Order: sequence, then C-alpha cells, then structure tokens
Amino acid sequence: MRTIVITGASDGIGAAAARRLTSEGNRVVLVGRSPEKTRALARELEAPFHVADYAEFAQVRRLADELREAYPRIDVLANNAGGIFGARKLTVDGFEQTFQVNHLAGFLLTNLLRDRLADSGASVVQTASAAARIFSRFDIADLNAAGRYSGRVAYGNAKLANILFTRELQNRFGDRGISAVAFHPGVVATQFAANVPGPFRWMYHNPLSKRLLTTTDEGGARLVFLADGEPNTDWVPGGYYENDRLTRSHRDSTDAGLARELWDRSAEMVALADAA
Repeated sequence: MRTIVITGASDGIGAAAARRLTSEGNRVVLVGRSPEKTRALARELEAPFHVADYAEFAQVRRLADELREAYPRIDVLANNAGGIFGARKLTVDGFEQTFQVNHLAGFLLTNLLRDRLADSGASVVQTASAAARIFSRFDIADLNAAGRYSGRVAYGNAKLANILFTRELQNRFGDRGISAVAFHPGVVATQFAANVPGPFRWMYHNPLSKRLLTTTDEGGARLVFLADGEPNTDWVPGGYYENDRLTRSHRDSTDAGLARELWDRSAEMVALADAA
C-alpha cells in the first residue's frame, strides 16, 4: 500500500484527488488548514489527517515532525495547498502571504521531509497554474512584493516559483531518488478567489463563466494522473503539465540560473540549514 500525503486536501481538487486515490487502495494522508473540514473528510475516507496553516512556518515545521514520526515511507507528496489573496499582507513570519502560502511553506515542508522522500523513491507533485504564464512579473530581487503589488501578479509569481522549485528540486535531488513534477489543474470551479476583486473573481464566480470551468473531479484527476504515474514512463521528471500533457509555461520557468537563485533565496527566507 502506497502512502500519499496531500496538502490542501480538505476541499477542492485536493479532496477530489484524495477520494479517488483512497478508492484505489492507497493510504492517503490529509493535510488541511481547517480542522473541521479536514476532520470531516478524514471521517468520510477513514484516513489519517493533520492540520497546519501555511501562513505560519512553525506549523509547517510541526507538520513535518508529525509526518516523519507517523509515516516511515512516503511515496507521494502532493504540494497542493495554496490560494490567492486580496490586499498585500505579511504573515507572522514577515513574508507576503501569497508567496509564503503558495511557495515558501511547500518548499520548507519538502525539504524537511527530503531524506524520507529520497529513501522512499517518492514523487513530489506540485500544483502550479497557467497563471504563471499569464500573470507573473517575476522579480527575484523583490519576492516579498514590497515595490508594487497586485493580487493576481503575486499569485502568478508564486505559481512560477512552484515550477522553478520543481525543476530545481529535480536538478538537485533527482539522482537521490526524488522525482518532481508540476501541473496546472485547470480553471477549477471552487471557492478560489472569492475574496479577490477583479478578473479572477469574475472568472471563478460569474454564473456564465462558471459553466465553462473545470470541475473539481476533473482537476483532481490531473493530480491523480501524476500521483499514480511512473516517473520517466508516464511523465517527465522536472516537467510541467497541462491537460496531462507536457507543455511550456512562462519563458522564465526554464531559466536554470533563476531556479538556483530562487532556491537559495527561499532557503534563506525559511531559515533552512541544509538546502544543498
């Protein structure tokens, strides 16, 4: 039986993927921010669960300790937690919340579990987005968006960071047993962007446009495709996928130097002692 950890699992595509992967006979470990919603899904699936708010690194570190203690083997880590926010806000750790919740927290969790993942020959599946290609205005010197802020640009930048992180994770640790991949789940009909004014909220919550959105089951199936797939056979390690096909994202997403620098800066931001 494989052990699959899914963050952001209490709702949306994370919950849909958890249901399907559980039905296949996997042990799915649920991680969510809401204790009530995460516990309810855990009861439904008879699955273990953990609670952590990615806006606080201390909770991410506690989560990593819990996962290491409870699961001697982790076959898949699905870094699915994330969100888009309105006005610029700093977390208790002092970082812009879009960047922390979507990138830094997952970067930290993955690295804290890195030895366990390598020993397990694990796949690390990163929920990115086509927003990286459409909205990002990536500035490696201003990852905290202190200069100029837009909610959709901040989200696009964080999703580009997800793809760069995936490529650099594969570059640094692919030969140690980790296989990393990123994907776009589609424009999924969830409560995503409900608190953000402008085109994102219109796209996700306008009655007309919602008819064209991807369902949560369809988005979850794209996560399942990668979680179930065999690296180097079903998907390319270090790659980025849309509609279950290898594709290109923003031109910066293949910049090896940028990926290295983002990794090093991220390690400093999360105070990671061993990030080599």
